[in-house]
Amino acid sequence: MTNFIPVFPLELVVYPGETVNLHIFEPRYKQLIQEYSANGKPFGISVIIDQQPKEFGASVVVSEVVERYEDGSMDIRVTGQKVFRILELIKQVPDKMYSGAIVTYLSYDPVHYPDHMRDLFIKIQELYKLLNVQKKFTKPVEEMVSFDIAHHIGLQIKQEYELLELNKELERLEYIRRHITQMIQVLQQGESLKEKIQLNGHFRELKGFNFDF
Repeated sequence: MTNFIPVFPLELVVYPGETVNLHIFEPRYKQLIQEYSANGKPFGISVIIDQQPKEFGASVVVSEVVERYEDGSMDIRVTGQKVFRILELIKQVPDKMYSGAIVTYLSYDPVHYPDHMRDLFIKIQELYKLLNVQKKFTKPVEEMVSFDIAHHIGLQIKQEYELLELNKELERLEYIRRHITQMIQVLQQGESLKEKIQLNGHFRELKGFNFDF
């Protein structure tokens, strides 16, 4: 099934269920928000990476207009709804300043995998310990899905987009697991390197090698 939605191209990946804060200041997007916040209709955030528009994005609805300013700009909160794929980009919507797109929505499997998520959270806590950071999540681990943690594990925007493209929850969890494992390995290597650097200049007791020949 195809649909038309206005699109807001941003260097940003929004996931279903996620709440994002935005400051709206460009005239075309002030017009879009004014029209679509009043009736609760969704619009799309299409992803831009390296100045290039990508195929996938997410529909969002305005959940709150936090503040309006005298110049018409505003602070808003939007909540991600569905992931879409752009079939046709409409650079100029008739009688509007903003762009639009013909999109098809992806059907994502809504299954939770609590055992996988618990195992993943062990690795996340190990990562946070190495980074010396603390973070609280609002949902119980067993109720969480990949999209709930994707923006909290140090993914680059290209990786966030790759995750958005994956259609199966198990695939997304595996992608995240591999990323966290790699980060932990890099950080552990960094700690080992730091110890070696700190040892430089210290008196060390080393046993000489025997040339038995």
